Amino acid sequence: MVRLQDHLPVDHRLRRVYRWGSILSAVTLLVFGILGLLDSIPFFSTQGERVMGMSSNGLLSVTSIVVGVFLLIAAKIGGDFASTVNMVMGGVFILAGLLGLAVMDTKANFLAFGLSNVFFSFIVGLIMMTFGMYGRVNLYLPYDNPYYQARHPEEAARREEAMALTAAPKATPKAVTKSPYAAH
Repeated sequence: MVRLQDHLPVDHRLRRVYRWGSILSAVTLLVFGILGLLDSIPFFSTQGERVMGMSSNGLLSVTSIVVGVFLLIAAKIGGDFASTVNMVMGGVFILAGLLGLAVMDTKANFLAFGLSNVFFSFIVGLIMMTFGMYGRVNLYLPYDNPYYQARHPEEAARREEAMALTAAPKATPKAVTKSPYAAH
């Protein structure tokens, strides 16, 4: 079984994309969560109070802070871990948006989701998934992409061998000419 997390070189540029995706999402969630806690909103209110244009309660604020800290930890670790966390958390956000839409205006709305929260969850989920999948999931990955090489090791070996052959200087016999200055 191919483990893709073992194939991304340490200095590969994709690591920065995954790290920044985690950081941007984490900062947004942390600001939302901290502002919600600073407003002293009720912890289990199903109606919630307005924070950054969205409905929030204490539980949603704390949850946002916890998820934001987790995303910062993923950004610190970086690489494939940050990519995987972005993909999984993006899916979780989309699922949370769907569940929030289903329970909106009911007593089961324990996170005080409103329509703006649902849109936020969908948008942030798609952004996080895009950051996580960037350079990792594509029909036409370039041949030098480590994920392509991990999925197609025989093709990668053939290409590497072909590159080595074309890069090697060809040995051609040199014509021997007599120098007019050579000693007889």
